[in-house]
Amino acid sequence: MQPAIETQDLRKTYVEGLFRRKRQEALKGVSLRVERGEIFGLLGGNGAGKTTFIKTLLGIIRKTGGQASLLGFPAGDRRGRKLVGYLPENLRVPRHLTGLTALEFYGHLSNVPTSIIKQRRGPLLEKVGLAERAKDPVRTYSKGMLQRLGLAQAMLHDPELFILDEPTDGLDPLARSQVRGYLTELKRQGKTIFLNSHILQEVELICDRVAILDPGVLRRVANVAEITSGRVSITEGGNGQPHASQEALELHLDLTGSEATIRQTLGSFPINTWQPFSATDFRVVTRVPSQPAVDELIDRLRQAGISIVGLSRRRVSLEDAYLEIVAEAAE
Repeated sequence: MQPAIETQDLRKTYVEGLFRRKRQEALKGVSLRVERGEIFGLLGGNGAGKTTFIKTLLGIIRKTGGQASLLGFPAGDRRGRKLVGYLPENLRVPRHLTGLTALEFYGHLSNVPTSIIKQRRGPLLEKVGLAERAKDPVRTYSKGMLQRLGLAQAMLHDPELFILDEPTDGLDPLARSQVRGYLTELKRQGKTIFLNSHILQEVELICDRVAILDPGVLRRVANVAEITSGRVSITEGGNGQPHASQEALELHLDLTGSEATIRQTLGSFPINTWQPFSATDFRVVTRVPSQPAVDELIDRLRQAGISIVGLSRRRVSLEDAYLEIVAEAAE
């Protein structure tokens, strides 16, 4: 089966000005694959190229180079676009429409028969919490209500792939929780969700995998659990020659024993933090290369008669991990 989204060396360059033509690379060779049935998050700051990437996939803007496909069809192909539910960052709804007639309007744009629209629009508005305002003009809707109406229109034609640009923007915590529930339900139905959001806590709660774009360059693609696992990058060097960057697990240990014995037992394990609480109680932060090395360290501490009062692995939030990855790329 073809992936839901696939790009290879995707590039987009904007040219500004009539005489002094200034070139701005918004996408710099992005290669990405989103499998069917997963919830995938695209992360990046303002100007990173997230919206450009989405609009290129949908054929709203033309790529400068590379390849892009949706559900096996070239980006912009009508056959692929018919299978996509799209929520733009700033949905514009004609102000004279009501919730009900807005869904009728968008449904007709997607070639959904009127009978099907009338069958689906009531339950959809109820699902997104707009049933009581269904007959009110959208000019009376708040930003959060318009966002929920946008989600309803994206679901109306029962697409295979959802592309959502900032789907929880403007929503309160309860509404954001409800949106996460909708997306989880869609995933259970076998749908694919590709979302772009600056609310990283939301992405961490809902996404299976994420990609970090900064700016226009794909910095990393990984499972959320992998990125927040507590692994930290270390770079070793000797004789002025830098070595390749490696990843290590950061351990926080609360130990009871003599300082000399603890230091001797740690041996080659680096001591990044040494915090004494008393003559025999210490907090130590060290880095180890793998889980087997963690097991080895615990065995050595026990054999030396050192009490392990507490042990935890560093776990970072997705936001912290994102900031670390972006900072490393800027160096």
